Amino acid sequence: MFEAYLIHLAILIGIYLIIALALQLSIGFTGQFNQGIIAFFAIGAYTSALLTLNGFPFLLGIMMAGIISMIFGFILAIPTNKLKGDYLALATLGFSFVVYAVLLNWVELTRGPLGLPGIPKPEILGFVFKDNLLFLILTVVIAVITYFVMWRITKSQFGKVLEAVRDDELMAKILGKNTERMKMYSLGISAFFAGVAGSLYASYITFIDPSSFTFLQIIPLLLIIIIGGLASLRGTVIATIIIILLPEPMRFIGFPSSMIGPMRQIIYAVILLIILIYLPKGLMGKIKLK
Repeated sequence: MFEAYLIHLAILIGIYLIIALALQLSIGFTGQFNQGIIAFFAIGAYTSALLTLNGFPFLLGIMMAGIISMIFGFILAIPTNKLKGDYLALATLGFSFVVYAVLLNWVELTRGPLGLPGIPKPEILGFVFKDNLLFLILTVVIAVITYFVMWRITKSQFGKVLEAVRDDELMAKILGKNTERMKMYSLGISAFFAGVAGSLYASYITFIDPSSFTFLQIIPLLLIIIIGGLASLRGTVIATIIIILLPEPMRFIGFPSSMIGPMRQIIYAVILLIILIYLPKGLMGKIKLK
């Protein structure tokens, strides 16, 4: 029983790591305060769930989850490309509210608040990942691929341009870089991997509804970025493990289930204050929080 519990936590760490790495590309490396990551996560989850529920293979579902999310990322980038800081954060947060409203009210497609039950487990070339240990292996493989892709991006010339956009967009423009296009690419790539994470989440939980994708879900993700440090992939890995595991001891010390949620938020708030005061760069960040 305890082994199954650990496997469950490891799967959640893998899924959250994928979406946190996607968010790190937007915030840490490009300087885009993107709060629409949960919307892309939801789009990916629903895209994959609807396809697999209608008999399409999981590989097509997870690829379409990433592609559809990326398309919406490009669409969102068009009206928000000129925005910065708090204005960009509000605009992308507003996008999350719009997506949530669509999921809640487009009953013919999403079943609204009833959600989508019975989402199939992944099946690849006839092999079904029914067992959670097998699903963990799949999640780890995709998380490792995501980390490698992000590492390659950030070490490439493209990644250096993204950092230049983050540090001084005007200077990057003077040097002849198309900063609007770079930010659009960054948001699209980030949305793609958030969609992939959503597909994994839907196939693991096997049931999704709009309440799984509220704006409150952005809090632990932002905390992961802040604790790990901006522009640090290794810090993101460490912070994801910390944030997922930190509230778990409360389950073993007698806290009622109704208290675990509020206590988790209190713990997150305390950690955030400590990091902001004593570690403004996070654990392994390259730049200070602004």
